[in-house]
Amino acid sequence: MDKTTPAMLVLEDGRSFKGVSFGCHGEATGELVFNTSMTGYQEILTDPSYKGQIVTMTYPLIGNYGVNHEDMESSGPHVEAFVVKEYSHVFSNWRGEEELGSFLRDHHVVGIQGIDTRSLTKHIRTAGAMRAIVSTQDLDKPRLLDKVRAAPGLVGRDLVREVTCVHSYRWTSYTENDSWIAGGEMPMPSPNIFNVVALDFGIKQSILKMLRAHGCTVTVVPASSSPNEILSHNPDGVFLSNGPGDPEAVSYAIETVRGLVGRKPIFGICLGHQILGLALGGRTFKLKFGHRGGNHPVKETRTGRICITAQNHGFCVDPDSLDRHLIEITHINLNDHTVEGMAHQELPIHSVQYHPEASPGPHDARYLFSGFVKAMERGKNA
Repeated sequence: MDKTTPAMLVLEDGRSFKGVSFGCHGEATGELVFNTSMTGYQEILTDPSYKGQIVTMTYPLIGNYGVNHEDMESSGPHVEAFVVKEYSHVFSNWRGEEELGSFLRDHHVVGIQGIDTRSLTKHIRTAGAMRAIVSTQDLDKPRLLDKVRAAPGLVGRDLVREVTCVHSYRWTSYTENDSWIAGGEMPMPSPNIFNVVALDFGIKQSILKMLRAHGCTVTVVPASSSPNEILSHNPDGVFLSNGPGDPEAVSYAIETVRGLVGRKPIFGICLGHQILGLALGGRTFKLKFGHRGGNHPVKETRTGRICITAQNHGFCVDPDSLDRHLIEITHINLNDHTVEGMAHQELPIHSVQYHPEASPGPHDARYLFSGFVKAMERGKNA
């Protein structure tokens, strides 16, 4: 491993940080964000929701348990670059198969360590998420600043097209080794009871495993699928997945979801939640620095129950834009009081802003999958 190759991080407001490369040599631009999770860096790296973003970890030591093939959330990393305080090239874990640095090099992801991530995070919290560039091949700050200011931002960009599947497929891969995803609380799934169609905006493997563990056969379809194409699979319910970028830019998916309202039970998470909000007549807005990490407190308004949730999003549904006679706000973020969940007053439609499968993160919100199953069961009985 090369421990001496210098690297530089430059933000669009002119702030810069010097560090050392630990991933692939090269240059990458994206929106710089921070994640507060203490573990789960492999799941974060391979989460398609991070397409277009440079991720910095607030936890200082990264790489100490390596990476393995079981914790992949997709075929490979989707982050544009990875920023850490201290990288551990020596890993120690019975599940570890490869060091993080070589994993990043294999997948052509630029990594930089030796950054004061505490100072960087405080700056983002004050100034907001912004474009940035990480480079090991050009260390001239003025040139890097010109490059980052010429790079596209996230607002108005459709990144879903870059991560969605090309063709529909039936997802059936579930083994005994996958039972850990339910925290040991679930056995192997019972015979398939419900047929679910999942719109792939950047879906994670652990979400598919959770649906399968709840007795669902899952057909994953491209984000551009029409309502008729989705309904041709005769689903008992429709799942709207997580994904990257600006929800308003995914206009075709908004129209598709609008065409499904009232026809099947719908459960949306993350970007799927935002797209559902737009389909129901609401608006979305960009948060200053987003919610990313495994420690976000969310209150359920009906019961007062508080869950610690895993989150990864930079946009949010505007509660004032929703028809409150039809849409109930079911969950609220206790840090900034933004909308974390909503439900239709008359139809079996509900969604949450966070990742209820929580990979990585706490398991508090996994009950929401059971709620989706109950909605499909009521639909079948009706």
